[in-house]
Amino acid sequence: MRKITRAALSERMEQYHIFNRVAVRALLGYLALVVLFFFLAGEQLHFRRSRGEIAMPAADSGTVEMAAGNVVEQRFTTAVQRIEQVDVQWGTYYRPNAGAILMELWDTRDNTLLLLGRFDAAAITEGGVTSLTASQPLEGLYRIPLLLRVSSPDCQPGSSPSPLMSVQEALPDSSLYLNGAAADGVLCFAVHGTDYIWTGLHYWEFAAVGLLLLLAALAVIWYRVRLGKRSYVLNAVVATEKYSFLIRQLVARDFKTKYKRSVLGIFWSFLNPLLTMCVQYFVFSTIFKSDIPHYVAYLLVGIVVFNFFSEACGMSLTAIAGNASLITKVYVPKYIYPLTRVISSVINLGISLIPLVLVSLGTGVALRKSTVLAVYFLSCTIIFSLGLGLLLSAAMVFFRDTQFLWGVLSMIWMYVTPIFYPESILPDNFKIILWINPLYHFLKNTRICILDGISPEPTVYLHCMLLALGALGIGSWIFRKVQDRFILYL
Repeated sequence: MRKITRAALSERMEQYHIFNRVAVRALLGYLALVVLFFFLAGEQLHFRRSRGEIAMPAADSGTVEMAAGNVVEQRFTTAVQRIEQVDVQWGTYYRPNAGAILMELWDTRDNTLLLLGRFDAAAITEGGVTSLTASQPLEGLYRIPLLLRVSSPDCQPGSSPSPLMSVQEALPDSSLYLNGAAADGVLCFAVHGTDYIWTGLHYWEFAAVGLLLLLAALAVIWYRVRLGKRSYVLNAVVATEKYSFLIRQLVARDFKTKYKRSVLGIFWSFLNPLLTMCVQYFVFSTIFKSDIPHYVAYLLVGIVVFNFFSEACGMSLTAIAGNASLITKVYVPKYIYPLTRVISSVINLGISLIPLVLVSLGTGVALRKSTVLAVYFLSCTIIFSLGLGLLLSAAMVFFRDTQFLWGVLSMIWMYVTPIFYPESILPDNFKIILWINPLYHFLKNTRICILDGISPEPTVYLHCMLLALGALGIGSWIFRKVQDRFILYL
């Protein structure tokens, strides 16, 4: 039987105590985040804008004048699971009209009237739209044959508007009738609504599975500790706690070095994104006439996120090579050095969020509860930057040209990420660049939470976390494989 020394026993007991603290914090943190996310995500956890919405076709003809007795009927089916609104576009012949217009939506299976709307013909403008809106979304109508009927009880000839139609376009499983006679083309109408999100409908089941996976991971760590085997996760936590004083000192040193002999000092973390925003706002809103809603806040979100990413990776680049004197004389887990660089950048990020909040409020962006969810995507950006920082710091030891390559790569990365331009301007064949760009996903969803005031779909959170953890896993694995050879090249 293998004997255990007193020192080894003491170390193992310390690991047990640390594991207990980590396990309790992880479980309580997970449960708190699950409940908090359910509250913050709101309706977007369960519903999304339907991908089966019917878009308004381009008008190229009128139907019939809506005088009393005339009827326009559009039969159709829709892939919208919860219908919220039906729109119809009108032509007025550029004359004053009078009377009432009726819009009706019927379920043709049992001739049930679903929606009824009455509109003043005098209020309808040329190319204007009337909207039949449901007080509660209509459910159970997915791929069900529906009938949209437009008529008037009292409009007179010569003073009646006409629903517009498109002769060139058509919809599958649809037909248009003008006064009972079939007509080629489709009515200029649109159907809006939402669909159920499967993951949201089963949110608590997924939360339970996540809890089981967390318990399984903790059980594996406990089992390895019990057998005296190494657990990289637990060892990282132990080292972080053990060297917490050194971490604080290194972070403080980075701040002192960065703002050495600077008059404004740390205030530059506040001022720098504002100055960059002012320059880019002038260029892209005045010269190039950007029409992005809340463009100032849109631009500042992009600047803050990318500045953090660029700074964290740029500082991590020299984390090992720049600390050669410490690494060759004192033993410290080597990943501590890039970690402290990223922590230093996180503090700058926190300071930069202050002007972001102030500018958002000052430009009319309402900060809703979903704004808190932006912290999740900022956390993904931090984890991704740490993973890439570990990779860059290791590469810099063996290949000093990495710093120059990173300068070029970061510049390219900035331009292929929609920081100051909308993604809609990119041609379709370039959209793949956005899809493979992790920073684009983090930035896009941060903007959705802050500017749109809604939560992205649940699967987006998983996608972003996998991108972040994937980068951290790859960076950590490469760093750990080559760290023992650092001493030979420093």
